[in-house]
Amino acid sequence: MEQTQKAANLSNRRTEKTKQHRLVIVSNRLPVVLQKNKKKRWTVEAGSGGLVTALAPVLRDRGGTWVGWPGTDDTDIENVNTVLEKHNESIGYTLNPVHLDQTLIENYYKGFSNETLWPLFHDLIDHCQFKPEYWEAYQEVNKKFAQVVKDTISENDFIWVHDYHLVTMISFLREMGVKNKVGFFLHIPFPPTDIYTRLPQRVEILDSLLKYDLIGFQSPRDRRNFITSVRTLVDKPRIEGKGQVINIIRKSRVMRAGVFPISIDFNEFANKAKSQEVQDASWYLHEQYPDQQIILGVDRLDYTKGIPERLRAFRFALRTFPELQGKTCFIQVVVPSRRDIHKYESLKIEIERLVGEINGEFSHAGWVPIHYMYRSLPRAELLSYYRAAEVAIVTPLKDGMNLVAKEYCACQVEGNGVLILSEFAGTAAQMKTGAILVNPHDTVACAEAIYMAIHMDEKDRKIRMQKLRRNIRHFDIFWWVDSFLKSAFSRNLGSFQLVADYKPLTDGD
Repeated sequence: MEQTQKAANLSNRRTEKTKQHRLVIVSNRLPVVLQKNKKKRWTVEAGSGGLVTALAPVLRDRGGTWVGWPGTDDTDIENVNTVLEKHNESIGYTLNPVHLDQTLIENYYKGFSNETLWPLFHDLIDHCQFKPEYWEAYQEVNKKFAQVVKDTISENDFIWVHDYHLVTMISFLREMGVKNKVGFFLHIPFPPTDIYTRLPQRVEILDSLLKYDLIGFQSPRDRRNFITSVRTLVDKPRIEGKGQVINIIRKSRVMRAGVFPISIDFNEFANKAKSQEVQDASWYLHEQYPDQQIILGVDRLDYTKGIPERLRAFRFALRTFPELQGKTCFIQVVVPSRRDIHKYESLKIEIERLVGEINGEFSHAGWVPIHYMYRSLPRAELLSYYRAAEVAIVTPLKDGMNLVAKEYCACQVEGNGVLILSEFAGTAAQMKTGAILVNPHDTVACAEAIYMAIHMDEKDRKIRMQKLRRNIRHFDIFWWVDSFLKSAFSRNLGSFQLVADYKPLTDGD
C-alpha cells in the first residue's frame, strides 16, 4: 500500500504554480499493449514499468494526455481509435494515438531511431547506418507527432517529450506556432563530441535540442558531453551555473539542461520481493543449486549490454580461479528484442555459441556453470531471481541508466547481495560507493571482480548493499518526476538547486 499511497500523493508535492499546468506526455509508444483476440478484435492491456506508474497519477490529477504510436500500422485506424477511446474512460486521462504506415515504421523506428541514433549515442559507430531515407522518415514522423500534439494541447499545457525517437518534434511545434513550454528527457546516453559529429544531421539534431525549455539527462557525463558539443558546434553559447540544472544562453534565449537520473518504484519492488510467493520461489532456487552462489545477469538482447564480454570474463574467472568451479552458478536471462534486425540475430547466435563452449569446457557430473534463458520472465519469477542471487553482474558497454541494477538492489531484502556494475552505465554515478565498478572491456578485471564478489564477507556485503538500497529508496521514480517538473517551472537558477539538488547519499544521510 505504501507505494500506491506515494503515487497517489505525488501531486500534493507540487507547488501551486505547477498545478495550474495540464501535462501532455509524448513518447514513441503509448503506455498500452494492443493485440487482437481470437475473434480478431482489438484488446487493450495497460502497460507496465516505472514511467507509467509514476506519470499516471500526475496525468489523472491534471487531466492530462499521453500521445504516442499505438504499435499498429495504419490499416485499421478506426477500430484502434474506438478501442482506445473506450480504454480512456477507465484510466482517468486520454491516450491520443499517432498512426504510422509500415514504410514509416521501418525507416523511422527500425531505421533512423535504432540503426542510426541508438548505436551512435552508445558510441558504437560501426553499427550505424546513415541512409537518407531514414532521416526523411524520421522528420516526417516527428512532424506527424507535432501535429497531433498541436491539435491536443491547450494554451497553458506543459509538453514533456521522451527520448531519441522524437528529438526534432520541437522544431515542427515551433514552426506551427506552438508557444507552450516544452521539456525533453533523453533516456539514453549522449555521446562524446568526436562521436556525435559523425552524424550527418548533427546540426539539425543539436538545433532542435536547444529549442526545448528544459532538457533532462541521465548522468553528469551525458550533460557534459552535450555541453561540449554545444560549445563546439554552436556560435558563442554562454553557460551559467553549476549543480543539477544549468542555463544555456544562445541568441538571447535561455534554455536549461539538468541531470535527472531515472529510477524505479523502490517500495513496490521491495514489498513484492518480501511476498510469500517470491520468498518461496527464491528458496526453491537455492535448493536447485545447493552449495553454490548464484551470479545473475538479466538483459534485453542488445549489443550495448556487453553479454558476450561478460561470458568471456566468467570463462576467464573459471580458468584463473578453479575453486569457483562447482561453487558458482551463472544464470543469464536474455529478453528477446528487435528479432527482425540482423545484428540482433547474429548477437543471439554468438551468445549461444559462447554458452555452449563454456558449458562444454567446464561442466561435470552434477554441475553446469551457465544456465541460459532466452525469454521474458513473469514478474514474480524475475523478482525471485533478484532476491536469490548472491551476485548480480550488470556490465553494459554503455547505458543511459540501467534499471536492472536498481531492481536487483531493491529486491535484496536480506541485504547480502553484491552488485558488479559497469562504470559506463549511467547508474554508476549514483551507485559507485556500494557497487564493484568494472570496465566491461577488461576481461581480467571483470574476472577478478567476480572472484572478489563471491568471496566478500557478509559484513562488507551488508554495508555495501545498505548504501545502495538507501540511495535508490531516496532517489526513486517519484523523486525523478517531481524534480523534473519542479525544475521546469522554477523561475531562476537558484530555485532549481534548492528544489531538487541531486547528489548521491553519504553514509550519514
